[in-house]
Amino acid sequence: MIDVHAHWRPAEVADALRLREREPRILRNDDGQEVFKAPRMAAVPLSEAFDEVDFHIQRMDRQGVATSVLSIVGGFCWIEAQPPEVAGPLCRSVNDRLSEICQDHPGRFAAFAALPLTDMNAAAAELERALALPGTIGVQVPGNLFVTRKDAEDARPLLEIIDRHKAILFVHYGPRPKDAFPRISGDTDNARRRNGTLDMQATLSSVMVTLCLTDFLADFPNATVVVHNLGGNIPFEVERMDHRSMLDTPDEELPSSRFRKSGVYVDCNSFGPRAIEAAVALYGADRIVCGTDGSEFGVDWTRKALLNARITEQERQSILTGNAAAMVARVVGSSPSVRAAA
Repeated sequence: MIDVHAHWRPAEVADALRLREREPRILRNDDGQEVFKAPRMAAVPLSEAFDEVDFHIQRMDRQGVATSVLSIVGGFCWIEAQPPEVAGPLCRSVNDRLSEICQDHPGRFAAFAALPLTDMNAAAAELERALALPGTIGVQVPGNLFVTRKDAEDARPLLEIIDRHKAILFVHYGPRPKDAFPRISGDTDNARRRNGTLDMQATLSSVMVTLCLTDFLADFPNATVVVHNLGGNIPFEVERMDHRSMLDTPDEELPSSRFRKSGVYVDCNSFGPRAIEAAVALYGADRIVCGTDGSEFGVDWTRKALLNARITEQERQSILTGNAAAMVARVVGSSPSVRAAA
C-alpha cells in the first residue's frame, strides 16, 4: 500500500505549544507532569503526544505499507493560522523535519508541506522553498479554500507553483484562518458525528463541485489535486445531481460526466466496500488512491474495505499502489527519496 493520507504529529512544535494559553497546548497536570491537551479530547502524557519515526515504520512493516505521505494532522494545523511571523518559522521547522525523515528513510516516506496561511505571499514563498526539499511532493491545504469558486481564487498563487512543479495539492477538510470552526458546538448532541461526518462530507462535496464543475483548474493543467474521503458524498449524490441537471439545465453536460473527466483524484480513507464500488463506478479506479489517516486502525479498515469491494484485482492494485506511484513520479525535480518512493 502507498498511503497518501498519513497524518503526522510533529514534536517540533512542542515549545510553541507550551506558550499557548488555549488548546491545543502543553500544560502541567495536578501531578506536575506535562501533558498535551487538545480541544474536546482528554489530556495525554507528552510521551504519547507526538509521532516517532521508528514506531511508524514498525507499524508500516507490520501492515504492509510501503510508503506513507506525511501531512500534519488537523489538531496541529493551528500553526498555519498564526500571524506570519509566528506561523512562518513553525511551518519551516515542520517542513524541514519531514524532509529529514524522507531522506533518512528513502522510499518509505514523502511529505506534504505546511504553510503560513495568514499571508498568501508568505505561504507561496514557503511552498516554493519546501518543494525544493528532498521528499516534499506537494502541500496540504484546508478544504474551506475551495468551497466556492470565489473562495478558490485566494489559492491561485499556490496552484501556480503546484502547476509549475507538477506537484500535488492535497485538499483536506479544515478551516481557513479566522473561519468559525468547528461549525457545530461541543454542547450539541452528537457533535462529533455532526462535525466529523455530516459537515465534513458536505464540505468536501462542495469542494468537488468547485474543482470539477467550474473552470478553476483549467489554468493549472499540470497540477495533481487529491481530495480525501472519496470527495465527500458525490458518488452517492451524483444521480440526484444528474436528475436535477436534466430538469434545470438540459443543455449542459451532465455532472457525472464532468466529475469523471475532471482529473481530480480522491482517496478512499474511512469508507467501506460499497462506497468504494460507487466511487469506482463514478470516477474510475484510476482516480482513487489509498488513505488511512496514518493510523493502525485506518490501515486495517482501508485494506479490508478494498479486499471486500466488488472490483477487479487490477482495479484494486491500482488503488493500492499504481495510481499513487504514478502521481508521485510526475513531480518535477524529484529528489532521490521521492524517486525511491515512486
